[in-house]
Amino acid sequence: MLEAINLSKSYGGHMAVSDLNLSVATGDIYCLLGANGAGKTTTINLFMGFINPTAGQVKVNGLDVASESNETKKHLAYIPENLMLYPNLTGIENLDFFCGLAGKSYDKEQLEEMLIDCGLQPEFIHTWVSQYSKGMRQKVGIALARAREASVLLLDEPTSGLDPKASNEFSELLLSMKEKGVATLMATHDLFRAKETGTHIGIMKQGELVHSLEADAITVLELEEFYLDTMTIAKPQES
Repeated sequence: MLEAINLSKSYGGHMAVSDLNLSVATGDIYCLLGANGAGKTTTINLFMGFINPTAGQVKVNGLDVASESNETKKHLAYIPENLMLYPNLTGIENLDFFCGLAGKSYDKEQLEEMLIDCGLQPEFIHTWVSQYSKGMRQKVGIALARAREASVLLLDEPTSGLDPKASNEFSELLLSMKEKGVATLMATHDLFRAKETGTHIGIMKQGELVHSLEADAITVLELEEFYLDTMTIAKPQES
């Protein structure tokens, strides 16, 4: 569903992403780890078509993002670190509005059911989003992904700032999307969630994907040690 082929992005000589090769299949949850500035968000933005690559190619469901951006967006749902919803609309009103923008139409009962299925408490469905916690807003985002029937989820630090309970609930939602065959690429700093939720884990450093691991082939403690060792090894200087 997602494929990066020799993908690079530079800004004024700074290589934000360098020769990236990555693929995410149907039902995969690929977690990208790395320090700030490692290239995780740039990778997400390239798949979204927010920016164009300097070199290489990025594909969504076999379609080239650079030349077929509008078509590729039909397959995608994007949840950033801080999901922007209209604060003076309720949860169900936001869901209805964004579904309409995507050409989807649901009745009130269907919208309520989607929000409840995504963990939003019934008493908050008709409450202004300005009163929502971050975790509640993220649940509306997952409900929107389901309503749009997105086959790909792109997530940029979606659990940042969530308490452990809300983070666990979000992970459960991702696993439910996995069971529906949704492919997920998630940039995160949370090693524990990457191990517990992901099928694959990539570690980025200075724009390069330096390691790609099977999540079930490594323990959390091994992943932490591996990650810290990777971050402390200096990148060789070009001669």
